Amino acid sequence: MTLRRNVGVFIIVLGILIAGTWATVKITIDHLLYQNATMAARNWAQYLSVSATDLEQIAAGEQPSAATMLFFRAARNSGPVFRYEIFNREGYSQLISERDKIALVDVSEFSADAARAIESGQPIVDVQQSNSADLPRFFARAYIPIVVNQRPIAVVAAFVDETEQRRVFFKTFVLAAAALCTLMALSFGIPAIAWYRRTRQKQHAERRIRFLAHHDVLTGLANRASLIDRMRVLLAASAQQRGHLAVHFIDLDHFKEINDRFGHDGGDLLLQIIARRLQAVIRSDDVLARLGGDEFVLVQPNIESREQAEEFARRLSSALAEPMRVKEHEWFTTVSIGVALAPADGDTPERLLKSADLAVYKAKADGRNCVRFFLPKMDAELEGRIELEAIIRNAILEDSFELHYQPIFQMSDRRLLGFEALIRLPKADGTLIPPLEFIPVAEEMRLIGKIGEWVLREACRTAAGWPKHLTVAVNLSPAQFFTGSVSGTVAAALKEANLEPSRLELEITETLLLGDSESVMAELRALKELGVAIVMDDFGTGYSSLSYLWRFPFDKIKIDRSFMQGFDGTTRDAETVVKTIITLGRELHMHVTIEGVETAKQAAFLESANGEQAQGFYFGRPMPASNLAASILADFQKTLPAAASAAAHERPQRKPRQVIG
Repeated sequence: MTLRRNVGVFIIVLGILIAGTWATVKITIDHLLYQNATMAARNWAQYLSVSATDLEQIAAGEQPSAATMLFFRAARNSGPVFRYEIFNREGYSQLISERDKIALVDVSEFSADAARAIESGQPIVDVQQSNSADLPRFFARAYIPIVVNQRPIAVVAAFVDETEQRRVFFKTFVLAAAALCTLMALSFGIPAIAWYRRTRQKQHAERRIRFLAHHDVLTGLANRASLIDRMRVLLAASAQQRGHLAVHFIDLDHFKEINDRFGHDGGDLLLQIIARRLQAVIRSDDVLARLGGDEFVLVQPNIESREQAEEFARRLSSALAEPMRVKEHEWFTTVSIGVALAPADGDTPERLLKSADLAVYKAKADGRNCVRFFLPKMDAELEGRIELEAIIRNAILEDSFELHYQPIFQMSDRRLLGFEALIRLPKADGTLIPPLEFIPVAEEMRLIGKIGEWVLREACRTAAGWPKHLTVAVNLSPAQFFTGSVSGTVAAALKEANLEPSRLELEITETLLLGDSESVMAELRALKELGVAIVMDDFGTGYSSLSYLWRFPFDKIKIDRSFMQGFDGTTRDAETVVKTIITLGRELHMHVTIEGVETAKQAAFLESANGEQAQGFYFGRPMPASNLAASILADFQKTLPAAASAAAHERPQRKPRQVIG
């Protein structure tokens, strides 16, 4: 019974399918024939209206001109139009053209279709089938209104032979319909397989959706939503057992450099390696998640003490300290880890994650590659950080940074050589935030490029108003070399201020050169070609500052202020190092500036050591640009009596050195 019913349903459906397909074919063919006839008739009517210049007169009953008759005879046997009639604006026929004759009508007949075409301004088309030997098997009669200067002058009824066009359409659509019916029959023949495959695909898609809803796509670890759910369960269990729980927030150090060097695919590969290493050291009941970017979180339940959490955090750090192979290169990475303990540092997942995140901020502020535990005061520090970020953003938008200038003197005659531009950030109450406090934050916010560009422009603009022998020194952050063309920015600042390049000194630190990047060296060479001076700042504090002196032709060395801070007149080590660096600079034909000179005893030591240039509070504190005029004038008055002698004993030029890679 079921089989018969299914067969009956199948026959009915198949019959409906065939009937529907045939009806669709017929409707489609009729529509296409209508469109084809309309187009052919419209083109013919247009052709006729252009070629028969006296068409309006013909429609009025006048005899066609000789030229028009010649056109009618030439055109009557061409194209699909085998007959046409010309009607006047009232719908009465005036001329008939067939294959064997062209003549005005003896008795004008009214055509309702022609009248409707004039009234509506649209073609009236009728597709017909004929059994007459004088007419094509299938043809269309189209009444086309002829409009000249927006005024209807006649109606052309074109009879278009559609026999061949219908045959082509019919053959094409019958084949298509047959193919469609075959495909539909096949689909009815294998419904079980199609249903099974669709069901399997749907199940797979649902499993994939459920997985993506709770896991990170890149690493396969739990995502934030899943982590929060698991933490709620673990916190509830920990509260019942009166146990403790540790949340380790893991953040990679300098991850942006990895993306810059190896591309984002290299960074993704590194994240996958880190995820596998973390999975290898955790316990079965630990929860590991990736929050996004280079941030991972590991929840360690059932711990007994802070020391146990700290030992585990250091084990995580050690596991990630081993070199990793990325695109055929070995890469050493370090991590900053912040730890929060429950319930002391929070009793909800959100509070614990925030506490651990604050501890990570502290780890990064303390130099990275370390472990820090959450402390209550970090909440206040976060508020301060948020406030500082807002001040930095507003300062960029409103150009409210300030530059203070600290003088640099020649030791031999205490002559003013120039100033170092030092950026300051004013708060709403007028107090100034020192660079060591806000520059690292600006670098993390990736705003240092804009700030550095402002400093360059402002320092060059200010220095352009000084006497021509004074220079200005500007510090460059390593981050500026990765945010755009430093040489282009410097060139634009010099041009805008109309400042000679030789009066600008650019100070860089060893940190910039540690990556041994060819792009950095290329930028430094481009800066040298501009004519500016390149200065190695904080010399003597890095790991390999000495090795860079022969790899790049620096114009000046600035001895770090820490050597003067360690000088008390009795420590010979500091004296020996300073004297050695001064001698080294002289041998390498580089100027040497000693920073941090704050006492007369330090100044006297530098004089005895043949120090060349000095900078520090003893010679002058940083001052706003508005106070520079008095300092420059005082130096001018001091050196004026010795002007003639100074001109006669001008300092010898140092031997130029070639720029090398």
